[in-house]
Amino acid sequence: MTDEKVRIDKWLWAARFFKTRSLAAAAVTGGHVHVNGARVKAARAVAIGDELRIVRNEEEYVVIVQVLSDKRGPATVARTLYEETEESKTARETQGAERRLINLGRSFPPPKRPGKRDRRLIRKFTKKA
Repeated sequence: MTDEKVRIDKWLWAARFFKTRSLAAAAVTGGHVHVNGARVKAARAVAIGDELRIVRNEEEYVVIVQVLSDKRGPATVARTLYEETEESKTARETQGAERRLINLGRSFPPPKRPGKRDRRLIRKFTKKA
């Protein structure tokens, strides 16, 4: 861990928001990461106390930078690099609950491939003897 300046793409990678640094840089340049409400470039340095708004897939995180690091470590250490705001946590939980309710009625593929008997029944049902 360092107390110097750290690029935002390195910090996002070290905090485990993105799997690779190139994915983090692509998210920053794509406008999915805002620092203190402003869109930034991947080379911008983050400071302790900066508020980051990170949009990843369908989830949006609002975090406050607590510690600067450019080294990727275990997830337990990565969680100490930031503090997520309460509003962000509740919003993500409600969005997750809504997604689960939407997917509740969704049909999933069968657990296994059809066997010989199943294929015969399917052909008989579709009348393609």
